[in-house]
Amino acid sequence: MSDDVSRSSAPGASGQGRRDRRPAARDGRGVSGTGGAPRGTGGLLEGALDRLRDVETRDLMIGALAIAAGAVAVTVVNSLTVQVDHPDVSAWEPWVWEGTSAVVVVLLAWLPWISTAAAPPEMVRDGWRARAAFAGAHLAVAAIWSALHVVGMMSLRLAIYGLADAGPYEPGPAGEVYLYEFRKDLLSYAAFVGLFWILRRLRRTERTTLHPVSFDIRDGARIIRAPVGEILAVSSAGNYVEFWLADGRRPLMRATLAAIEVELEAYGFVRAHRSWLVNGARVTGLEPDGSGDWTVELGEVRAPLSRRFPEALARLRG
Repeated sequence: MSDDVSRSSAPGASGQGRRDRRPAARDGRGVSGTGGAPRGTGGLLEGALDRLRDVETRDLMIGALAIAAGAVAVTVVNSLTVQVDHPDVSAWEPWVWEGTSAVVVVLLAWLPWISTAAAPPEMVRDGWRARAAFAGAHLAVAAIWSALHVVGMMSLRLAIYGLADAGPYEPGPAGEVYLYEFRKDLLSYAAFVGLFWILRRLRRTERTTLHPVSFDIRDGARIIRAPVGEILAVSSAGNYVEFWLADGRRPLMRATLAAIEVELEAYGFVRAHRSWLVNGARVTGLEPDGSGDWTVELGEVRAPLSRRFPEALARLRG
């Protein structure tokens, strides 16, 4: 199946004027969907801002406590190890070295918390632009996070050595120290991103179980409050996403599909294609198209199911 999915036009649907300017589908069956249309950086930035609206300090507090617990364990193990391996070092010094690092790591927990919300792992499903943005954003934040970690812990150590009148603290050339720490910090940062991502998913699952909600679709200046069960599918439309509603409306919202997936996956929506989400509860049929691709039937709406998403086929088959 090609990435272009043909569909019949829906007169009177929200945003119809914008859709009428799309090119016709190659098979001539009507107006083409924009599945596979590349997203610009504006859409990626807009999606990041949308996701940041969903941050909760509870995630930060729980994550910081988990990071603190891990930091205490690492501090104890590393300090005792240094004492055994280097008996010539004063007994208190390893605890200062490891303790200052742990304190700064906990204080900087907010940075991976924010970056995980802005660029969640779901972005890697959204095409090469989103994957590049995801990797670039997290590498940049990891570099900044490591630099702040190094500056913070070195400053604390210099202050402690000065107060203890223990002689000068000489960490070595700044560049070498940073590169040495960055190799370790990169792994720590990746672990913290994973931690905050898991916390966000657990929170959404809890919210879905306790409070079935409607979804607010911001179509231009309007807000359309649609029951989640009435959203049949969501498709990529350049810098927008298009919602396929059961009543035939197709409002557009400026966001990325990855951002919407984060919001709707807990409600049974499945990524069936790099440019499509489908509501698993509204699937009325599955039709094979050959070569491993399928068409998902959602009443009158047809959506592609790519062979690159075998887990989606397994979920929709039940």
